[in-house]
Amino acid sequence: MAAPLEFTIEETIGVLSTSKSGWMRELNLVSWNGRPAKFDLRDWSPDHSKMGKGLTLTNEEIEQLRQLLDSMISD
Repeated sequence: MAAPLEFTIEETIGVLSTSKSGWMRELNLVSWNGRPAKFDLRDWSPDHSKMGKGLTLTNEEIEQLRQLLDSMISD
């Protein structure tokens, strides 16, 4: 059996959207299993007890994503 997944939301950066059921798509800084926090984009239940599949990004990856988005907007 797999070990339980431990996480701590260290900082909520923002909510991108909220579904009719109340789940929120959030960008947060999350520490997984006691490791340094990374940027994390996923759906969360209103009380953060459940989560959907998501995407975790390093500082370098989030910077690259920012540059890509900036270039889309300026074109």
